[in-house]
Amino acid sequence: MNEQEFKDRTKKLALRVIRLVGKLPNNYIAEVIGKQLLRSATSVGANYRAACRGKSTADLIAKLGIVLEEADECLYWMEILIEAELVAAEKLKSLMSETNEIVAMIVASIKTLRTKTKPQPKI
Repeated sequence: MNEQEFKDRTKKLALRVIRLVGKLPNNYIAEVIGKQLLRSATSVGANYRAACRGKSTADLIAKLGIVLEEADECLYWMEILIEAELVAAEKLKSLMSETNEIVAMIVASIKTLRTKTKPQPKI
């Protein structure tokens, strides 16, 4: 997957979460959790765009770390929505699966970048 495809994928995640939050029950608890989920989901794509403009490999790794934290936070808030019985687990299954895939790809990217930046032993 190239950079633009991943940008599009993270934007689609944000848009799906926007639609989800718009359909949450109209009560204080759902509003607070929805705002947290909305903030973290929209941050995934925004921070990935920032990472793409990283000035160095170390900067890129650091910014991807923020993307990872935000994506993982999305999963947390979705779990809370399910466990608080505000949204049925089945309704979030696909969205959580997509978020988990994004997490896995970011983890793999960070690992690859870290491997490339380690000094190679001299023979």
